[in-house]
Amino acid sequence: MRFLHNEDLGKLLLRLCVGVLILLHGISKLMDPTSLNGIAQHLSGMGLPSFVAYGVLIGEIVAPLMAIVGWQARIGGLLMAANMIVALILVHMGQLWTLNGQGGWTLELQGMYLFGALAIMFLGSGRMAARPD
Repeated sequence: MRFLHNEDLGKLLLRLCVGVLILLHGISKLMDPTSLNGIAQHLSGMGLPSFVAYGVLIGEIVAPLMAIVGWQARIGGLLMAANMIVALILVHMGQLWTLNGQGGWTLELQGMYLFGALAIMFLGSGRMAARPD
């Protein structure tokens, strides 16, 4: 049963799961630049500089790639978590304490991304990485 106790494989699976799923959101934004324009307009409406919208590419492209390959995975986790916190504040505050029609948290997907990214930040890459922590 030794194969059931493999922390490095668990860390790899976590990095791949969180990294790939968030990366898909970033690729979507790259494929549709109007989405970045929408984010920029939303930020401008809140009195923030519109160029901050490009930070989403760091949180949804660069950071997930760091986690996936296991290069500076802790920093990648921190950047993904920060990206999710900003998304929660800017877009989802009204849903923070709500449940969906099935009784689950309305923000369960965002919560999984946030807490998965925090887990990567605290756990590091493990040995199955381009540059193990």
